[in-house]
This record gives sequence, C-alpha cells and structure tokens, in this order.
Amino acid sequence: MKKISLIILLVIASFCIRTYGQSDTSMKAWMEYMQPGEFHKLLAVYNGDFDEEVTMWMAPGAPPTVSTSTSKNEMIMGGRYQKSINKGDMMGMPFEGMSITGYDNAKKVFTSMWVDNFGTGTMLLTGPYDPKTKTITLKGTEVDPMTGKDLLVKETFQLIDKDHEVIEMYTLIGDKEIKNMSIKVTRKK
Repeated sequence: MKKISLIILLVIASFCIRTYGQSDTSMKAWMEYMQPGEFHKLLAVYNGDFDEEVTMWMAPGAPPTVSTSTSKNEMIMGGRYQKSINKGDMMGMPFEGMSITGYDNAKKVFTSMWVDNFGTGTMLLTGPYDPKTKTITLKGTEVDPMTGKDLLVKETFQLIDKDHEVIEMYTLIGDKEIKNMSIKVTRKK
C-alpha cells in the first residue's frame, strides 16, 4: 500500500512541477493530451467478444500450424486504452495473452504492449494509422529467448469492418520481413 501511495504522490508531483508557472497554452496542450479522441473511438468499435483463427509459421518455408483462440476487448481508463484478453490453445498448450493498446495524442501514434504465458518479456510497439488502407502498422521489439536480445518486430491490424480484422506479425531482419503469424478475427454473434 505504501508503494502505491508513493507512486500516486510522484505522479501528482510530476504533473505539478511540469505545469507550475506555465502558460495557459501549456495547460491547454496538457488537457488535449488527456482527452480520448477519434482514434480512441476507433479502438472502441472493436470492443466485445471475438473468435480468432491463428496461423503460425515457425520458420520461413515451414508448413503452418493453425489453432483457434478467443479475445475479449474493452476500453479502460475512461476510454483511453483498449485491453484485450486472448485465450486458446497453441502448439498443444493452453495460451493466454493480454494487450493494452492506445493512441498517444502528443506523439500522434498508436501504442501497444503485449504479454503472454509463453514468456516473461513484454513486447512494446508504436506506429501510425493509414486511413486509406484502414491499417494500424506498429513496430517495436520483443525478446529472443535464445539470445536474450531484442528482436525487431512489426504488427499490422487491418480493420476490415466492425466485425472483422486481420492481424499479421513479422520479424524484421535487416531489410527482410519474415511473416510468422496471421490472425483472422471475427466478432462472435
């Protein structure tokens, strides 16, 4: 409890230090940064329960494995972030994962954090939305458990319609993109 109180106190102090003596323009920018906007509403369209067909490639040219999972998405923290809980079976084992996805009003990019029970690391990604293709393209890092070093990764979310999306994941090695996962997402009826 003391740790939580200390964290809350530090957040409040940080806010006060940053805004003390600043102009109304600075305070306005801070308030705009705090408010959910159009991209947060875009995420909220995908709230609900979904079925997923997951296709994975363990190596380039290897035959894919196909499994199924489910996801439950909900907006949290006043509509600022979407939490997604994923459950299923993968490679013959129970699988559970969670993401927190949002839109950073100051940086003008989507942000995503992913954790699952197939590891102890955190995947962190950021990237833009392309309204022409209705695709969020995120890039970032995840750990390679064989080396303990970061791998560069790319994840795309093609927003087909309010009931469907396609998620694809790639490992980035130099100029090469190696596709290792495709997920067809369909809203449960």
